[in-house]
Amino acid sequence: MGVLGVDGLTMRFGGLTAVDGVSFQVGEGEILGIIGPNGAGKTTLFNMITGFLIPSEGSVELLGRQISGLPAHRITGLGICRTFQTIRLFPKLTVLENVLIGMHTRATFDWGEPLRRLAQGHRYRDAATVTALKELEFVNLQKRAWEKAGALPYGEQRRLEIAR
Repeated sequence: MGVLGVDGLTMRFGGLTAVDGVSFQVGEGEILGIIGPNGAGKTTLFNMITGFLIPSEGSVELLGRQISGLPAHRITGLGICRTFQTIRLFPKLTVLENVLIGMHTRATFDWGEPLRRLAQGHRYRDAATVTALKELEFVNLQKRAWEKAGALPYGEQRRLEIAR
């Protein structure tokens, strides 16, 4: 079984079938491309996988766990999400801060009790920073961690979005 399994995904909008019975597996370390002309259903497929749309039929599994039908924020918390065509960074924040913002779904303590949890907050921040720097290394942006995100060229901004 793959890391990601898509089985028979179908999406109907009234009488229009945008995606019809798509199935594939993605294994660990594998990269899979989805290609096709405009209107072929690529974005609809990604929206079903990431929880922005609930499939009319079929299922999606992540690491053997059924995720189709879960809301997008839950799927993101499990480690799968999408980016959009328009870059949506926080340009005045640093590259590192942008990645740290994306880690909020993995927070393991109640942000509403900052005084009682101050020590735990520092431990979380330190661990999150280490993790964020590893993500930046993965997309080859670790040397730019302290630069403003808005100063990056377009291609690096896209890689930053992937890290976030």
